[in-house]
Amino acid sequence: MTHTTTRIIRDEHAALAAMLRSIVLLLAQHRRQGTMPDFGALRAMLFYVDEFPEKRHHRKESELLFPKLRARTPLSRELLDRLDDDHARGERRIRNVEHALLAFEMMGESRRQVFEQAVDHYVDFYLGHMALEEREILPLAERVLTDEDWADLDQSFSANRDALAGCEPDTEYEQLFRRIVNAVPAPIGLGPVAQEL
Repeated sequence: MTHTTTRIIRDEHAALAAMLRSIVLLLAQHRRQGTMPDFGALRAMLFYVDEFPEKRHHRKESELLFPKLRARTPLSRELLDRLDDDHARGERRIRNVEHALLAFEMMGESRRQVFEQAVDHYVDFYLGHMALEEREILPLAERVLTDEDWADLDQSFSANRDALAGCEPDTEYEQLFRRIVNAVPAPIGLGPVAQEL
């Protein structure tokens, strides 16, 4: 049985992966064309990564899901510690990418490669992090958590969902999501999310 929390985590991971891959594709497209990217769109996309996954998604995993797993089983404690450490260092990592973007925008072509490398490293790190959670942690949670654990998690994880994962955006973020969806060219796109916003 797949629980609501597990589905939400996978949906939010898929939305984030689409966002990260879209950034990489946009940068590659502009590099091939010899043009500068839309810095405003890139700032909006990176702000999304900072605002939702780093501040909401990770917090729910580290403060709600992981403690329940630690309480139910000694398995994967080292892995949970590693994932918590990834979450704790995530804000610094995204800030480094945002700083590299600012340098590229302000200093021009001489900073393109540094920014693109920062993006590539961040995307590789993040995709690996999410894959580890999906491959190791979510199946473990499905095996060891109780119905009461799942009821608590499902309520908490359902409270503030990611608009790019197909949910209604918070009013505060609606304009941000529209800007991102409209900034991503159709061939790259963010999938069905664009139709919903």
